Amino acid sequence: MDMNVKEFDRVAREVFAPVYPVIAEQIRTRTGITEGVCLDIGTGGGYLGIALAGMTDLDFCLMDKSPEMLEIADANVAISGLQKRMRTVWGDVHDIPREDASIDLVISRGSLFFWEDKPRAFCEISRVLKPGGKAYIGGGMGTGELYQKIREEMERRNPERHGDEKNGRFADHRELYREALCRAGIANYTLIRGDEGLWIQIGK
Repeated sequence: MDMNVKEFDRVAREVFAPVYPVIAEQIRTRTGITEGVCLDIGTGGGYLGIALAGMTDLDFCLMDKSPEMLEIADANVAISGLQKRMRTVWGDVHDIPREDASIDLVISRGSLFFWEDKPRAFCEISRVLKPGGKAYIGGGMGTGELYQKIREEMERRNPERHGDEKNGRFADHRELYREALCRAGIANYTLIRGDEGLWIQIGK
């Protein structure tokens, strides 16, 4: 995927900033996991992980396959004063560089839609989760109100895109994900589709 990293991060900081604490709170409430190790897949600038760190005692591994994004995440971690609890690592969801059963919580916002082999990615997530661990993966803006506000701002900035529905990121592809989860041998999951977006919660 071609990406203008600086522009991507600028939008994340300027437009999406209100989303991260809302989604972080949803993750904390729904998974109940507040201690241990959290892996943030496709972390970008690390904004979701940083928001979740502010309301939990988790240690974080911020993973991305873009070295440029990891540089931005490193800078954001330093600004937030979270160097003791967060580290960045290069990695791909299809081959996660972590040992089996080493992660308590896996999170990811937005990367799911770009995974080339979703069954393999889900297998990898299940592999690294500890027994009793959980994953919260998907995309959305947290609330319908935030979605509408951000969509309007994105359309103002780039009218030709006409919001996220045009590229299908937040379309209702639940059957596609059910099939991928089944192929990965994962039965303990919940699909969440509502104002908060489309999310998959996996338990192990």
